[in-house]
Amino acid sequence: MGQVDEGTISIDEFLKIDSRVGTIIEAKDFPEARKPAYILQIDFGDEIGIKKTSAQITEHYQPEALVGRQVLAVVNFPPRQIGPVRSQVLTLGFNDKNGAVVLAGVDINVPNGGRLH
Repeated sequence: MGQVDEGTISIDEFLKIDSRVGTIIEAKDFPEARKPAYILQIDFGDEIGIKKTSAQITEHYQPEALVGRQVLAVVNFPPRQIGPVRSQVLTLGFNDKNGAVVLAGVDINVPNGGRLH
């Protein structure tokens, strides 16, 4: 076999990352954040429940438009303290051409808590 690229991971390593879909049930401004951000409450269904996070997504989204939107998040990272907010999940997204975050989600609603595979 050839040499393995250091950037390559195994399928087992990928499966350790627990990425789930959830519905944003609350979005509000996070004025204490160093960079503009929102505080999100995301419902991941009965198994995982409702989790809080902060997200620097103010460039493309308004809080009222986020409620009801399904997003992807990593749910098995340890919580991080971000100012006064204990962020319990990492909401996933991509940078646009100017570096602003565009949320990763689904184009057809699926049950909350569904795992990415």
